[in-house]
Amino acid sequence: MLTDDAITVLHNVTYATADGTPLALDTYERPAGIGTDSRRPGIVLIHGGGWFRGDKSKELALATRLVDAGYVVFVPNYRLTPEHIFPTGRDDVLAAAAWARASDYAFDRSRMAFFGGSAGGNLAIEAAVSTGCPAVSWSGIFDLEAIVLATDGSVAATPTTQDLDAMRSADINQTGRDDAFLRWVILEEVGQQRELLVAASTTRHVTATTGQVYLANSLAEFVPVSDPVALQHALAEVGVASVLQLIPGTRHAEGYLEQAIEGSLAFLRRALTADQTVAPRAVQA
Repeated sequence: MLTDDAITVLHNVTYATADGTPLALDTYERPAGIGTDSRRPGIVLIHGGGWFRGDKSKELALATRLVDAGYVVFVPNYRLTPEHIFPTGRDDVLAAAAWARASDYAFDRSRMAFFGGSAGGNLAIEAAVSTGCPAVSWSGIFDLEAIVLATDGSVAATPTTQDLDAMRSADINQTGRDDAFLRWVILEEVGQQRELLVAASTTRHVTATTGQVYLANSLAEFVPVSDPVALQHALAEVGVASVLQLIPGTRHAEGYLEQAIEGSLAFLRRALTADQTVAPRAVQA
């Protein structure tokens, strides 16, 4: 356990076991005072990394910002491709949320949200679909099939040369479009099984019970802006409120943290007020 400036961080708490391997999360909190802890909201913060890389340890800066805003924060690791394809990551995130609700941490279980960037942004919206909780997604990837179809015959799937393990989340994929890598990431998420693309395309299965959503995306970044626009349209079609912030430039996910954090926090304050929230739906993790 580490304590820094009154923020208590507990590392490597097992939230589930899969095939004999423990799945771990970190928790971040600042004691809110006697009588107030049980009324604070909780956030499951989901790391990015294209579903194939990334680690909860890279979320220190954003987790700290969320704790400073009054949340208790749970940051899980989840199983990664290529060994574990869709829907494994989503199921692990839901298991982490279920663990948080069943834990001894003091927070309002009816005021839980999901927050993530890039692949983590996809998983945050997947969780909003499954649970009805609000979600914030920065540069999430949603209509996987549409992106693959748009590049069929013109782009070869190619992995990145970036050393993602050695980089901060805010430094990854900040040079704009890379359709070859984006296509590679998506096909890895479905294990090269194109028949899974529809099921893995979040845009295709939002419903009227999906939680409210905040989306952010740069205008010329790694994820084409048409993708969050299409998700917002799909949400509107089923009557789910959403906000889309479009940011100039090529920055991706936590690369535009300073531009997106205040709008994201304002959204969460509105979405998690007492008159907006309902008990989260139970899901089978």
